[in-house]
Amino acid sequence: MNQPPRVAPRSPNEALKPVAPPSPPPKVRRRRRSPFIAMLSGLFTATLVLAGLIGGSIAFVDSRSRAPGPLANDRVLIIPKESGLAEIAELLQREGLIEHPWAFRISALLSGNWSKLKAGEYLFKARISQSDILNIIAEGKAVEHSVTVPEGLTSEQIIARLKENQLLTGEISQVPREGAMLPDTYKFQRGSTRQAMVDRMTRDQRRIVNDVWARRPADLPIKTPEELVILASIVEKETGRADERTRVAGVFINRLNRKMKLQSDPTIVYGLVGGKGTLGRGIMRAEISQATPYNTYVIDGLPPGPIANPGRAALEAVVNHSRTKDLYFVADGSGGHAFAETLEQHNRNVARWRGVEAARREAGKPAPESSIDKVEPPPSPDSRTEAPGASRPSTQAAQAGTDGTRTRAFDASEGTDRDPLRNRTFDLNSPKTVPPLRP
Repeated sequence: MNQPPRVAPRSPNEALKPVAPPSPPPKVRRRRRSPFIAMLSGLFTATLVLAGLIGGSIAFVDSRSRAPGPLANDRVLIIPKESGLAEIAELLQREGLIEHPWAFRISALLSGNWSKLKAGEYLFKARISQSDILNIIAEGKAVEHSVTVPEGLTSEQIIARLKENQLLTGEISQVPREGAMLPDTYKFQRGSTRQAMVDRMTRDQRRIVNDVWARRPADLPIKTPEELVILASIVEKETGRADERTRVAGVFINRLNRKMKLQSDPTIVYGLVGGKGTLGRGIMRAEISQATPYNTYVIDGLPPGPIANPGRAALEAVVNHSRTKDLYFVADGSGGHAFAETLEQHNRNVARWRGVEAARREAGKPAPESSIDKVEPPPSPDSRTEAPGASRPSTQAAQAGTDGTRTRAFDASEGTDRDPLRNRTFDLNSPKTVPPLRP
């Protein structure tokens, strides 16, 4: 084992001598703080303080933006085109939707929606929050209006209806060809162009026609989609009843298969007035045999083009026509038609119809809806059919009655108070209030 060294004892004299204190430790030199480090430290401290202030401000603005707003009642507001963030904020404050424009601007900047704000017509609910207002405008959730185009209108009539709508803008380059537009109820925003609406109608019609044409039966005596639209337009003008479309289409299909003339009254009207669709009076007897390219009492087969714009139901009725032997139909006095397979049955139906009409004339009642756009059935036998041996009365006899007066003809729908272009009693923006329109 190692033992500590022995210390020699000092003498008393030496022990009494004072001992010099140890020298103090050397001073440690402190390094001087870099000015750059000091600046960074100050900036970091200031940043923390500023971040706290900004975070608190953001939290405050966010809570305020989600709180219910000052709007007392539902309000529709139009934001003009080319309005910037500041203009929109001032407009919202002026109209009572927000309280502080600066808060709206900050919310728009923080959310990134400041560059997405869109002009348009917007519906804001009562007490709507500032955040919801910002989202509605940024997403462009504008108010949607509607325009209803009934089935059976001509292209010129549809264009006239679009031009009358004050919520649409712009001009229409040209009237589409007959039958190229799909009748329907269309939604649009204020300021939409009329040409865009026309393009939408024609695009929808092409899609529907192609879809229906692809499902046609093999024995259909229609060779092209254009012929499908032509026959569907005739069916559309002949009846407005959904339960009759397929049967009316079946009559015309049977006549085409037998090489019989279609003899459709609406084709007479179209041959006389074209796309205007307005006869303004009844069909005269002489006009039944008047040669026009569309008069199916004169021409064989289908006319050269549609006589109106048919809806999807009429197109479907042609390809899904009733498999009957019917060759004739005439109004039955109840808003529908009486169908017949033979000329004898048809003549009885005509006589019954004439009796109904006579009773109504005596009672002073107006012609029923089913008689609109139809000529008065001639005396039996019905000389307008393709019956063997049937003879057509002379033009003079057809035009004048036994007392020398002109034979009455029924008014066409066009030009009467049933004309959808003249009827102003319903709201076009609400298709539920549009009355049933029958050709």
